[in-house]
Amino acid sequence: MGGAKKRPVGSSAKNKDSNPASGSNQAQSQTQKKEDSKKSMGSKQKLSVAIEETAGRKALQNMKAITIQALARNLGVKISVANSFIRNMETKGSVKLAGGYSGHRIYQFVQ
Repeated sequence: MGGAKKRPVGSSAKNKDSNPASGSNQAQSQTQKKEDSKKSMGSKQKLSVAIEETAGRKALQNMKAITIQALARNLGVKISVANSFIRNMETKGSVKLAGGYSGHRIYQFVQ
């Protein structure tokens, strides 16, 4: 809808002929940016964050309705970490599924 306007052929030819040195600098900087982005993509670190069971239990006891999103917000971790912690607690029997649907499950703390 509102993209960049296409310039006339005459004006683009004038820009190329008037400053040929600046075009080669731009090409070099673009290739350098591509190489830097490839390096950063290849060297991603895997961060393994785990919730300590005592801290997790304390957070779960204080919560009225336990959801994955609320647990992640309270402990300051990613949702995937909170999800794995709740699933682990569910297999141990400390938490049981109380309701919810799809990805929005509500759990209940079992004492």
